[in-house]
Amino acid sequence: MTNSDRTLYDEIKDFLEAEREVYGEFSIPKPDEANFPTTEPDKVEEEPVSYPLAESPSETELTLEEKLQACTTLDELRLLCEQAAELKTDLANTNLVFGVGNPQADLMLIGEAPGEQEDIKGEPFVGAAGRLLNKILEAIKFNREDVYIANILKHRPPGNRNPNAEECEASLPYLHRQIEIIQPKLILCLGKISGNTILGTDVTLKQMRSEKHQFRGVELFVTYHPAALLRNPQWKRPTWEDVKAVRKRYDELGGKP
Repeated sequence: MTNSDRTLYDEIKDFLEAEREVYGEFSIPKPDEANFPTTEPDKVEEEPVSYPLAESPSETELTLEEKLQACTTLDELRLLCEQAAELKTDLANTNLVFGVGNPQADLMLIGEAPGEQEDIKGEPFVGAAGRLLNKILEAIKFNREDVYIANILKHRPPGNRNPNAEECEASLPYLHRQIEIIQPKLILCLGKISGNTILGTDVTLKQMRSEKHQFRGVELFVTYHPAALLRNPQWKRPTWEDVKAVRKRYDELGGKP
């Protein structure tokens, strides 16, 4: 008790003792015996306040461009392609045909789309057209392992048909990143569809074959697709002239090997 409390108590005690003389004996409890509360009243626990947490970068959905730029190796890009539903065609249960060859190649060959054999083996140009392509490469002193070979489409279209515009549009960002990672000195497009799709044009194969092109700082040539040569052997001679020009320019640029 404080001093002020004791003084009040004494005054009350004196008053009650005076009353005792009038009304008779009664007792007065001591302050420490009084029924004063000895504990603090229960505290009301406040409900914890929760605040929304800011999303971390890893939880934020990345754009396709951000996902592609995050791929710094072909293995990382391959994994992204395996997860990309937009790369698949209307043909069910096809395998990814990503690309094959030297990941640091100075010459990159780009076809149109995988065929049946390519789908089965998961590798571009492994059927009859692939065997002819190997012979063409050997004729200009390349092994298949020296170059890198890919297609615009990463999955086989139904009936081995030509890629349509929607399929090409969905596949191009992945192919562009593939080219950026490899950083070839030269690109050789195999076939009209490959050349027009990469260059963003709509011209004849003859027009594309007649000149050297530029694609994002990389020199680009266009020639016949090996499958077309199997159906039209008369086109082998102009194809030979095309690939000789590619080899010549490759050597001029210091390509290895």
